[in-house]
Amino acid sequence: MAGEAKLGCLVIACGALAREILAVRAANGWDDSRLAVTCLPAIWHNRPEKIPGGVRAKIRWGRNKGFERIFVLYGDCGSGGLLDEVLEEEGVERIDGPHCYDFYAGHDAFEKLMEEELGSFFLTDYIARHFERLIWQGMGLDRHPELRDAYFGHYRRVVFLAQIDDPALTEKAKAAAERLGLAFERRLTGYGELATFMAKAAANG
Repeated sequence: MAGEAKLGCLVIACGALAREILAVRAANGWDDSRLAVTCLPAIWHNRPEKIPGGVRAKIRWGRNKGFERIFVLYGDCGSGGLLDEVLEEEGVERIDGPHCYDFYAGHDAFEKLMEEELGSFFLTDYIARHFERLIWQGMGLDRHPELRDAYFGHYRRVVFLAQIDDPALTEKAKAAAERLGLAFERRLTGYGELATFMAKAAANG
């Protein structure tokens, strides 16, 4: 707005990444003046058609607030390329990759995991923490356990891409794999390319 001081950098993110984003921000000592964060609902992973319009609205909100630079921390997330169309129209950059599994693990490492076993179902810290609500209840398996084979019959393993080294969370992920009847593997990824992208955004803030 005219006469108002410009703000620095705004990151628009998926709510499923909020805990990790705040952890990276705190570890680097970035406050709102350096890198502000706003999130859209994590549950939109189940409604990806909402993501492009929601991100556009947040971009315009951020510009109206006076942010000079805006970045987006979303993969394509099932939008079928529509999110990238919005970002091209708005002139805003997002993190590379189709989904958070790719940028947590790193693109090359993720591709290798898929080459090892195409039937891999991935968990992040967020999904492991909320497996009951997001997967078991969200997919109706609490009411219709017979759907397990329809949904997961072609999978062979659960790969837990862990952002933090938390034994209790690893046990949750292992229990989720057992519940799905799948083998279990854990890879400690840290924050991967999410941290790199945030550092880039902060440097431009």
